[in-house]
Amino acid sequence: MSEVSIAIVQHPPKLLDREQTLAQAVQHIQQAAEQGAKFVLFPEAYIAGYPSWIWRLRPGGDWGVNERIHQRLLASAVDLSAGHLAPLCEAAKATQLWVQVGFNELDSSASRASLYNSFAVIDDNGELVNVHRKLMPTNPERMVWGMGDASGLQTLDTPAGRLGGLICWENYMPLARFALYAQGVQLYTAPTYDSGDGWIGSMQHIAREGRCYVACAGVALRHQDIPQEFEEMAALFSADEEWINPGDSVIVAPGGEIIAGPMRNEVGILTATIDPKVAIQSKRALDVAGHYARPDVLSLNLHQEVQSSLKRS
Repeated sequence: MSEVSIAIVQHPPKLLDREQTLAQAVQHIQQAAEQGAKFVLFPEAYIAGYPSWIWRLRPGGDWGVNERIHQRLLASAVDLSAGHLAPLCEAAKATQLWVQVGFNELDSSASRASLYNSFAVIDDNGELVNVHRKLMPTNPERMVWGMGDASGLQTLDTPAGRLGGLICWENYMPLARFALYAQGVQLYTAPTYDSGDGWIGSMQHIAREGRCYVACAGVALRHQDIPQEFEEMAALFSADEEWINPGDSVIVAPGGEIIAGPMRNEVGILTATIDPKVAIQSKRALDVAGHYARPDVLSLNLHQEVQSSLKRS
């Protein structure tokens, strides 16, 4: 392992438009490759957009508006069995980049109607090597996404070190974090809609606790990114609100030092050079899943079986 450049894409998607968002993502992958990156990270639910409107609708109310927007969200979701991520797989292979991208996933194997907040990891050969579904949607997110399982809660060896990640407030789940620490994570990714100094402080804490690099990809969303032709949705966001979400993407070194970002109220690609060996050396004094662990006192059971409501005999 040697020093390697990583990149975070902080650009808004084409909200509720899968094909245009995929086309944009391909361009961003190419741009990251031109900047020398070997790994590129996209934000939470990048394809085709985080459902920010759920924080503005009345819980249990606004039923008709919710239904109509949700129809658009379903239509723009990613069905892995339909090969919707093929453009990104081709771009990863062409540029020799590892890619991690968040998306609204349509479950085509069971009910064919439920959505999940997922991310996919694509290797530099263009192969889809991992899919993780968010374990617990947060508050009103539960009206949009189902609960995932731990089948994708794993780490992978990459040129940027051993890669693992959690989505948004999953990062507040100590046992989920520990599951990655115990699998030797060196580059810990945190695609998120959250932002602000408190959230950035949490990213620094994870870097200190896990002695790993933390790459946090935030959602940048402006009023101009809301589909104005969709009047019911546009009405939820004031025209005076230039920035709906500021992004705040950041890269943190083992020990908690910020080495890139935060990128606030702007769009672009955030890059940093990391050295996976540092994530090993930094554990000399503290290795919470190694010499600093007490498995005789505390241990974690991780159930990584794929969960399904249909059991075939």
